[in-house]
Amino acid sequence: MNQDSDLQIAGDLLEVQHLLLPAPEHPSTVAGFVRLARTVAADRARWAPLVAYDPTSRWYHRLETGPGYEVWLLSWLPGQGSGAHDHGRSAGVMTVLDGALTEHTPGGRQVLRPGGHRVVAPGHAHEVVNDALEPAVSLHVYFPGLTTMPVRTLERSATTPAEEAARLTH
Repeated sequence: MNQDSDLQIAGDLLEVQHLLLPAPEHPSTVAGFVRLARTVAADRARWAPLVAYDPTSRWYHRLETGPGYEVWLLSWLPGQGSGAHDHGRSAGVMTVLDGALTEHTPGGRQVLRPGGHRVVAPGHAHEVVNDALEPAVSLHVYFPGLTTMPVRTLERSATTPAEEAARLTH
């Protein structure tokens, strides 16, 4: 029976630094920014003590900046929303940390819950609203950093009265 293990044959890879890829300076792909959002979201001790609620508008706090990107923490009381907008030349990743948020787009609406992610391309028009009865908290990563949020008009697709009633009851 062969007593050699893979480690004995190959050696300890951590001892061979030239074989390891250097850690990237910052995320450079959509997957990298989603991974950053997941990492921050998983570290509840990092963001939960910072959450505050503002009864007059959604609350926000810039949590982190890096080379060309920003991470924002937002809280939403029931009924609060962003208004229809886009993010200019910035792409984004949004994830709900607590509660639920509804994203309205020209194509319809999508309810976002904890653990899911929404990737937003530059120029993507949407409106985010807390349609629920409980507060919500979300995390947003923008690359490049957010410099503008132009107000937009959402042209929603036509719906029948039955579809509209079903939308309002869900």
